[in-house]
Amino acid sequence: MKTSTLLSERLCSHRLSAPACSVTDAAAHMLAVQSQDLLAGRWALACRTGGEPPLRAVDRAFERGDLVRAWTMRGTLHIIPARDLGWVLSVTGRRQRQQAATRRRDLGIDDEMLGAITRAIVPALRDGGATRAEMFDLFRGAGVDPAGQRGIHLLAELTLRGLLCQGPIVARSGIAREQRFVRVEDHIREHAAPDDPLAELFVRYVDGHGPAGIADFAWWSGLTLGQSREARERAAGRVAEVDDGVFVSLRRPRRSAAAPDVRALGAFDEYYISYADRTAVCRPKDLAAVGPGKNGMVRATILAHGRVVGCWTHASASLGSPAELFDVVPGDAPIDHDAVGAALARFTRFVEG
Repeated sequence: MKTSTLLSERLCSHRLSAPACSVTDAAAHMLAVQSQDLLAGRWALACRTGGEPPLRAVDRAFERGDLVRAWTMRGTLHIIPARDLGWVLSVTGRRQRQQAATRRRDLGIDDEMLGAITRAIVPALRDGGATRAEMFDLFRGAGVDPAGQRGIHLLAELTLRGLLCQGPIVARSGIAREQRFVRVEDHIREHAAPDDPLAELFVRYVDGHGPAGIADFAWWSGLTLGQSREARERAAGRVAEVDDGVFVSLRRPRRSAAAPDVRALGAFDEYYISYADRTAVCRPKDLAAVGPGKNGMVRATILAHGRVVGCWTHASASLGSPAELFDVVPGDAPIDHDAVGAALARFTRFVEG
């Protein structure tokens, strides 16, 4: 597949050039949006939605229970439609627990500790949930010290076991950056139940990320290559193979004529992070500037015609600071600085609107 075609197709499948009608529609299309940075995850949904929804529109979707955040794959937090959480974890949960098993044993986390924690937190979560700090206080009350990453690993394990998720945003002045942990049983009203969850995960990945291959799906999902090949086989007829090992959706959205050519994507955005090979969207010499770096961070990016042309930060955009654009090499199209400014201004309207 030609690079220009791949970029055009991915911009559509990511809803960047074919925006969804609502934040919840964008979330359903993407299925899971990486969100260890909560603000970046909320922006990822907003910039895939028409009409420039503000931050408070995304937060209302959490408040209604339409969206939750959880460790859905790779031991990483993602925003996901609440109704899809259970079946996704039925596919990815075992693999995540296997990968974390050694560290959790080192932290002394076992069934006895998890039982004590569960008995302590369930009554306390019935009245609107608890913040992370409040959860850690509950752990201490049960005789478990949350220090040394033990608290985070306990929260993740209880999520993978289907007990917890992160729900409503904690209200505060300025930009809220925290959620309440709630019981899945209390908070999620409806649970989707696809006939074949493994095949469904592959189809939904291709719908929201294609064109993509087996290695890309394996990276995104955290599953083994063997599991990923099985997912592809079980999804036969539900996706289209356009090149050898390259798959696209059978229900691709239509590009909007009003879609901008330049966009500001947040940190860890799916358009960059969710592929094994990112060189289609970012020149090899610029990969180190974007990340992941030694600290695991992946920076917010500027896209021009589907390619990464620079980086920016959420804080600097709100202050009106310019993006850090990469050098233009011979043969590249010139960067439209006014369009870059307009893309950053949209983010500012998102957080301030």
